[in-house]
Amino acid sequence: MFNKETEYTLRGLVYIQLQNIKNRRPGTAEIAREIDAPPFYTAKILQRLVRQGFLASIKGKGGGFYFDGDKPDLPLITLIQATEGDRSFSGCGFGLKNCDANNPCPLHDKYAPIRDSMNKLGSGETIQSLAKKVYKQELKKLKNAK
Repeated sequence: MFNKETEYTLRGLVYIQLQNIKNRRPGTAEIAREIDAPPFYTAKILQRLVRQGFLASIKGKGGGFYFDGDKPDLPLITLIQATEGDRSFSGCGFGLKNCDANNPCPLHDKYAPIRDSMNKLGSGETIQSLAKKVYKQELKKLKNAK
């Protein structure tokens, strides 16, 4: 559904937040390995996210990537718009510039509800909420393993 950059970005940020919950700041190589992404490409993505203010980093020993606890949670819609633009949430499924209920494309009736669902999903979930879900799953697995 999303391009590779967005997929890597989502997986990378959820991984970083998950590690932050565990009081860790992962580095680029670890993140790339854990999200199954090319290290160089991962580094480029993470650097851009730091420049955009979505993420913070510390260089050197004990450094790594982290979320600033003073900032609000990061909605998926904000992140996806930053990587893919607004097209996923407001564009025409047929690629037309002027498509709406009054001037529908051939896909409009089927695509509009999908786009509306994507808006709802993107607005209702955050990187932090996804990381908390993963963390709870990990705890449950550990508990069941005992």
